[in-house]
Amino acid sequence: MNLILWRHAEAQDLAASDLARQLTARGQKQAQAAAKWLRSRIDDDALFLVSPAVRTVQTAEAFGDRYQTVNELSPGASAQAVIDAAHWPDGPAQTVVIVGHQPTLGRVAALLMTGHEAEWSMKKAGIWWFEGRSRAGDGQVVLRAVTSPDLL
Repeated sequence: MNLILWRHAEAQDLAASDLARQLTARGQKQAQAAAKWLRSRIDDDALFLVSPAVRTVQTAEAFGDRYQTVNELSPGASAQAVIDAAHWPDGPAQTVVIVGHQPTLGRVAALLMTGHEAEWSMKKAGIWWFEGRSRAGDGQVVLRAVTSPDLL
């Protein structure tokens, strides 16, 4: 299974509520660039699970309209909530893309790589791509790619 963590792009600082914050013009460009990068690398049947926050929905929409909003991915979600939503490592699809928030996504990345949560930083519109595989009967996590909008 592939698990792709995609942090929402740059968003407005102020709105009626945190969930209502929208992408800035720069954020829209970041989301488009990240979506273009992903589009050329993942299969059409990838499952997109998205926080209900406007900024994450707008980020996912840069890729297309085939996503599901998942309340458990809201700002402040636990790393385990993300792992559970994706059904890692035996998910409902070969590739699951989570569009979410910091610090949660950084904690998920740390948990996958080290087995322990830590405060790892992930840039806005950044993508971290993990692959779960089995070698000699042992489960392994492989970091396939990390990118940020300034590299796209």
